Amino acid sequence: MTRTTLDLTGLKCPLPALKTRKALKPLQPGDQLEVHCTDPLSVIDIPNLIRETGDKVEITERNDAGIVFLIEKANDPLEDVNGASRS
Repeated sequence: MTRTTLDLTGLKCPLPALKTRKALKPLQPGDQLEVHCTDPLSVIDIPNLIRETGDKVEITERNDAGIVFLIEKANDPLEDVNGASRS
């Protein structure tokens, strides 16, 4: 399991969600992505993105410096029980 940090401070909607989606793609199940944002809409956009991808938000922290999300990559939702990829 690895943890990657993504600094998205200063970016405005929709860039934080788009860049988070892109950063999640190469991660392996169990890997964590720590996302730092300053856009107040991130508290809506990133959790909605995570619901779509099937991953899991472990921690959401909000303070004067911004918002931090700790996201854990779930198993690939496109794989079935036998491990075969769907086309």
